[in-house]
Amino acid sequence: MNHILVVDDEKEIADVVELYLKNDQYEVLKFYTGEEALACIESTKIDLALLDVMLPDIDGFTILKKIREKYTFPVIMLTAKTEYMDKITGLTLGADDYIAKPFNPLEMVARVKAQLRRYTKYNEGTRAESNVIDFAGLFLDRNSHECIYNEKTLTLTPIEFDILWLLCENRGKVISSEELFENVWHEKYYKNSNNTVMVHIRHLREKMSGPTGKSDFIKTVWGVGYKVEE
Repeated sequence: MNHILVVDDEKEIADVVELYLKNDQYEVLKFYTGEEALACIESTKIDLALLDVMLPDIDGFTILKKIREKYTFPVIMLTAKTEYMDKITGLTLGADDYIAKPFNPLEMVARVKAQLRRYTKYNEGTRAESNVIDFAGLFLDRNSHECIYNEKTLTLTPIEFDILWLLCENRGKVISSEELFENVWHEKYYKNSNNTVMVHIRHLREKMSGPTGKSDFIKTVWGVGYKVEE
């Protein structure tokens, strides 16, 4: 049974989210404050988190940042705000999805299932050579979701891992933002989707620059897309 962390100070919303998730046989850990949620994360195995941005003590972005210091499970941000910068902030810090309030509970459950499917596929099966990429100081294991770059283990979100895998699998070839988005997010590409891709590429570059001080592993081909050299 998957354990879903739900953090929202609006009791009515938290209760509805809990009800719908429990109806789908998920184990729900529900909290109204950030401090309680952080304590739970440290003591309990979490498979996915639904975080409200605005909380009375610690904001959701701070909780997300702390999660990404140690964990790779999917995080979906919940917010009543519609400002585009909030979405960019969440994605930059490592959020996997973003749902604006008010939302349809059935859509919320569908997004939870989609993120769990994406995450679970990296933690099943045994290692096979076709599921390993090893070149230029980079080691990726698709089954274990392991990423090592220049002897340093990098903690990647499922989406970041998918982006890096796709680029490395097609190294030497330029992949357009549209192709990246539709292959990684499995959704139709729209004009604003390019911003989503750019944010994740930037975050990936920041993580990969740690071991070397350089951020040029993923190259931008202006007006075309992104590529990794052979």
